[in-house]
Amino acid sequence: MMEAAVQTGPGEMEVAMVPIPEPREGQVRVKLEGCGICASNLTPWEGPEWMTFPGEPGNLGHEGWGVIDAVGDGVTGVQVGQRVAALSSRGYAEYDIADAAAVVPLPAALNGLDFPGEPFGCAFNIFRRSDIRAGQTVAIVGIGFLGAILTRLATDAGARVIAISRRPYSLEVARDHGAAEVIPMEDHHAIIEQVKTLTDGRFCDRVIEAVGKQWPLDLAGELVAERGKLIIAGYHQDGPRNVNMWLWNWRGIDVVNAHERDPQVYAQGIRDAIAAITEGRLDPKPLLTHRFPLSRLGEALDAARDRPDGFLKAVVTL
Repeated sequence: MMEAAVQTGPGEMEVAMVPIPEPREGQVRVKLEGCGICASNLTPWEGPEWMTFPGEPGNLGHEGWGVIDAVGDGVTGVQVGQRVAALSSRGYAEYDIADAAAVVPLPAALNGLDFPGEPFGCAFNIFRRSDIRAGQTVAIVGIGFLGAILTRLATDAGARVIAISRRPYSLEVARDHGAAEVIPMEDHHAIIEQVKTLTDGRFCDRVIEAVGKQWPLDLAGELVAERGKLIIAGYHQDGPRNVNMWLWNWRGIDVVNAHERDPQVYAQGIRDAIAAITEGRLDPKPLLTHRFPLSRLGEALDAARDRPDGFLKAVVTL
């Protein structure tokens, strides 16, 4: 038996004892060390009408890492005892199952470090899809875990980053990660005018929207230069969006929905993140700001929703 978190109602979570899952052919079982909290968890956490309770044990946890402790038939390339980041779906538990092709071995250099591989991989894949180059001006709307990494990567690529975010703490993080300019996300039209001034009226070659709400999406579209690219990195799951198609069409912008769904592409993003961290190009420690035991998963989800001062990303540990 193992401990697993079970959502019992809107904003309600309990830890239950459930059977340890067994890997099938082509699968591995991971004894989890921890799992990151994702913003995509927040809508289910609120308990919308389409959800039923209790939920599946461990459900919604998809940012896990740990050690392989069992393998199914036909598994090659990974083995028992390897520490891995896992692309799985029930990681709010002591154990989870993943396809063998959906785990990425972690090098010894990362021993002892929390490593929610999925969001790191997501950030690196978004950066690749953004096609950021030296000499470009890049606006990033929303600086959290994802926005901070993208600020660092874009700066290191030789781009000038304008970071736009609501919280003073987030703007400090953006500066620490290389942003050339920071703008408080307060007044829609004032932000547009400030970016227009900073870019001599051209606006930005690339704009990354990393919030997942209507207003940041509206703002991001206004900041894209003619024939520039708008990259949607925010996770828009709480309903349809309206877009200013007149503006998008007039400026001839490209729109990139940068979330990947192919596990192999995700895995490559994780490998890219591992390389950047082990080579010293990215420090993960300041990005993982809050740690909670599994028994306090509800508090971790509330922190991801409320974003107290000093918050970027939470993980639960096991």
